[in-house]
Amino acid sequence: MSMHHQYDEPVYLISIVAKILEIHPQTLRQYERENLVTPSRSDGRIRLYSQRDIDRIKLILRLTRDLGVNLAGVDIILRLKENVDEMEQEMAGLRHEVAKAKNAHSVSPDKALVTKKSVYEMIIFQKK
Repeated sequence: MSMHHQYDEPVYLISIVAKILEIHPQTLRQYERENLVTPSRSDGRIRLYSQRDIDRIKLILRLTRDLGVNLAGVDIILRLKENVDEMEQEMAGLRHEVAKAKNAHSVSPDKALVTKKSVYEMIIFQKK
């Protein structure tokens, strides 16, 4: 099995994810119960996590462990993050359209986004 999986490809078993992140599988089940993470299910109903899921869990752990946010707060923060991400993509697209309209040679919006940290990351991950 190659280690080069698509970001969204569900390939990791709960035991592997628990080991990678050094948490109890029960914690992962709780996150799922709280609808914070939704792993895929194989035909045999086995949970399978993608790299995207793992990154999301890392973020949840960062919020709960490092910043002392409870799970209700995490839920709100993740929703806000999704909204912010969507708005940032939309704005990048609009900037791109404006630049095209001005006949400027602009970088494609997805490349433009890479250089800037998201508003969200600047708030959450600020060094104190």
